[in-house]
Amino acid sequence: MIPMSSSVRRLIMASISNTLSLKHGLSLWCPQSTPLNRIHRGSCSFPSRSFRRCFTVSASSFANENREFVIVGGGNSAGYAARTFVEHGMASGKLCIVSKEAYAPYERPALTKAYLFPLDKKPARLPGFHTCVGTGGERQTPDWYKEQGIEMLYEDPIVNVDTEKQTLKTNSGKLLKYGSLIIATGCSASRFPDKIGGNLPGVHYIRDVADADSLISSLEKAKKVVVVGGGYIGMEVAAATSGWNLDTTVIFPEDHLMPRLFTPSLAQKYEKLYQDYGVKFVKGTSIKNLEAGPDGHVSGVKLENGSTIEADTVVIGIGAKPAVGPFEKIGLNSSVGGIQVDGQFRTGIPGIFAIGDVAAFPLKIYDRISRVEHVDHARRSAQHCVKSLLTAHTDTYDYLPYFYSRVFEYEGSPRKVWWQFFGDNVGETVQIGNFDPKVATFWIDSGILKGVLLESGTAEEFQLLPKLARSQPSIDKAKLQNASSVEEALEIARASLQVGAAD
Repeated sequence: MIPMSSSVRRLIMASISNTLSLKHGLSLWCPQSTPLNRIHRGSCSFPSRSFRRCFTVSASSFANENREFVIVGGGNSAGYAARTFVEHGMASGKLCIVSKEAYAPYERPALTKAYLFPLDKKPARLPGFHTCVGTGGERQTPDWYKEQGIEMLYEDPIVNVDTEKQTLKTNSGKLLKYGSLIIATGCSASRFPDKIGGNLPGVHYIRDVADADSLISSLEKAKKVVVVGGGYIGMEVAAATSGWNLDTTVIFPEDHLMPRLFTPSLAQKYEKLYQDYGVKFVKGTSIKNLEAGPDGHVSGVKLENGSTIEADTVVIGIGAKPAVGPFEKIGLNSSVGGIQVDGQFRTGIPGIFAIGDVAAFPLKIYDRISRVEHVDHARRSAQHCVKSLLTAHTDTYDYLPYFYSRVFEYEGSPRKVWWQFFGDNVGETVQIGNFDPKVATFWIDSGILKGVLLESGTAEEFQLLPKLARSQPSIDKAKLQNASSVEEALEIARASLQVGAAD
């Protein structure tokens, strides 16, 4: 069988645009005896010629219950998936997005960064950061989805899934029939139990605009803020609250900030910077409970050692868990920490895909199953999945882990901080630079460069990082250790790429 190009496929699809849906992204319906949910596409985007002959064409529109493609979840992945459907001419009248939020998809990282800036320092607000502005694309406002013929169901989450009938039921009772289903539900914030004060007034979690708005309302009246957690959320929220000139304390059980990535010496440099901004740290301790004042509002954080830290606002940033929801009951493999998918984001149930934070996918470069909670993966997985669904594209997703943070970027800040990391943080480390403002950390395993982090690099230097992490060149550790500056260390690493290419 000769695979068709995506352009030829789009032409064929356009000629039958009013069709009911076959699973797996094929825009035809076969009413014959073989149940379509028993057919798996495998590595090919098209059925055999004999199978195609059984198709008949029937009308389909949003006037009835049939949707050719349904995306469940209204986050970043959904927005980038929608753009990819549009690029392939397969969105108008065919695509429905079901969201629990009241807003069209947006660039979620903004919520713990610019959205929390003090009100007099030009904070970010919608529609300014709708997808896909995070990658320089068009701002997809609610009107954009209307113009593209994409059905948006806001504030109406899915409560039930029937894979045999290929139907979804929403909270309002709406019944949706799908051809191909993409799960893009992301994660939900890990919460403190009610019994230790996890839902007291003044206690906040951040996953969506409503959460961020609620926190901002508290910050306008706050005097003492406690941030629980020393990871991404903790660092970004603490940087923002310092801009409000609020008494801010960060509490976490580990020995240093960002333990999943930062080395102790690197974390020390960031902790010193935060302390210069007035942020206090309480490390290596656990929280017993959150205390309430006479009015029922949170008034303090009680530690396991018996001491209490006063607080009128508490932000919990202790991680997140995949938002599997009603999909837990349909037989998807979630034993790997998320919904397991293959290199094209297909689940174990034909016609159902999962992307973004919720998906546990093969991390090809390191030969392991991984789940990545990051906007870069959310974007790329959405694009890869939809291309695989709509075209003869059969490449396995080949993702390079990438993490970054930007903090203290509000007006008047004495120093803006922006670091990027690419690769795998395994092996020994070499740290170069005095954080003035640059510092770089290299991870080397058995003489091979596996990962690199850079703070305050130039655009050209940041562009070098993924090349290094992807190529994994052999590198002279001693020579790297003797580098007199970050710039020199990066040049040594760049030269190792050239040596590897010559070999």
